[in-house]
Amino acid sequence: MAENKLKTEEKKGFNLQNPKHRSYLYTGLFFAAVIFFFIINNTNGEPEEGPYPPNYNTVNASELVNLSDFRGKVVIIDFWATWCPPCRKGIPDLVELKKEFKGKDVEIIGISLDSFTRGGATKDDVVPFIKDYGINYPIVLGDPNVTQQYGGINSIPTSFVVDKEGYIIAGYPGLVPKEQYVKDINKALSQDYVSDKKYIAPEFSLPKAK
Repeated sequence: MAENKLKTEEKKGFNLQNPKHRSYLYTGLFFAAVIFFFIINNTNGEPEEGPYPPNYNTVNASELVNLSDFRGKVVIIDFWATWCPPCRKGIPDLVELKKEFKGKDVEIIGISLDSFTRGGATKDDVVPFIKDYGINYPIVLGDPNVTQQYGGINSIPTSFVVDKEGYIIAGYPGLVPKEQYVKDINKALSQDYVSDKKYIAPEFSLPKAK
């Protein structure tokens, strides 16, 4: 008799007295709550950022210097700092080289290490230094990562000469005579050298000093 009554109520539609119907209701309410809180959590406020991937840079792309931008040119990469006497001594030669090889597919990039060497005490000296020395080539702000990419810079100045294809053809720890740079540049421009093409210059993307 009771079974017949239950079947009759099921035919009438939804009934809270029916255990099966109550189960449907609770399940529906549960999923509705889950969906509600999901929507709230994804529409209120900005999502948290991070963690950042390696070499993440928040600087605008227009303010960055990329080594790959100079593919097709001979490039001198000079690691230096304003507090370094040999660096200061060598910079006028680099300024002259930039003038002498103007329009000949040659570029110089100075990577300042002031922002993290000596506790960053001289990081604010970079821009005034550029003006005082009349530096006419790009100066970028280096970080520990780029020094490690270039084999670990243990002393400055340290420089590299990169050919038009992006391969390192010479590397120099210490001050380099201008005449040596001229030889390397002319050799790279004429492609009159033997290279095993093993040591491609690591790419970097660093902010301009300004």
